[in-house]
Amino acid sequence: MRLFLAQFRRELLIALRSGTDAASPLVFFVLATVLLGLGAGGALGLGVIWVLALFANVLAVEGVFRRDHDDGTLEQLLIHARPLFPTIVGKLCAHWMLSGVPVAMLSPGAAWMLTGATAGAGILVLTLTMGTLALTLLGAIGAALTVATGRGGLLVAILVLPFYVPVLIFGANASTAAMQGAPTAFPILALAALLAGCLTAAPFAVGKALAISQEY
Repeated sequence: MRLFLAQFRRELLIALRSGTDAASPLVFFVLATVLLGLGAGGALGLGVIWVLALFANVLAVEGVFRRDHDDGTLEQLLIHARPLFPTIVGKLCAHWMLSGVPVAMLSPGAAWMLTGATAGAGILVLTLTMGTLALTLLGAIGAALTVATGRGGLLVAILVLPFYVPVLIFGANASTAAMQGAPTAFPILALAALLAGCLTAAPFAVGKALAISQEY
C-alpha cells in the first residue's frame, strides 16, 4: 500500500504540473462531443460516447510511460521497485483519475448533446467509470511495449484496439439498455468481470512489457 500511495501521489503531482498534456484527452472528448452534437442534432446513440471515450483513452495512455523513459526514471523504477505490482497500479490509477474519471463525469452532458436526453445517466457514468479503468489497464500494455521505440500513437492503437472491443461492447450495451429502460444486469456484470480480470493480470503484463522494452 505504501508503494501504491507514493506512486499515486507522484503521478498526480507530475500530471497536474504538466497541465496541457493531462488535459488533452479531455479536451478531445469535449470538442468531439460538441461537434458531433451540433452536426447530428441529437440523433446519435450512447455508443458514440463510448467510442469517443475509447479514442480519448488511446490518446491519453500512449504517453503514460514516455516521460519516465526519457528521464531514466523508468529504468530505476524497474530496478528498485519491489514488488512492481503496486507501483504500476498506483501509476495507472493516477493516470485514470485524470483521464478516465473526468470523461465519466462529463458523460451525462455528452449524452444530452448527442441524444437529446439524459435517461440512464447513472448507468452511463457507472459503466464509463469501470470501462475507462479497464481501457487504461489494457492500453498501458501497448504503451509499455512501444515506449522504447519512440513511435507510440498509431502503433499503440493497433496493438490494443482488439482488446478494447469487449469493453466497448458491454459498456455500450449497458448504457443503451439503461436509456431504453431494458435490463442492464448482464452487461454490467460482464464489464465488472472484465475489469476484475484487467486489475489482476494487466499490471503483471505491463511490468513484463516494460522489462522487455528496456532490454532493447
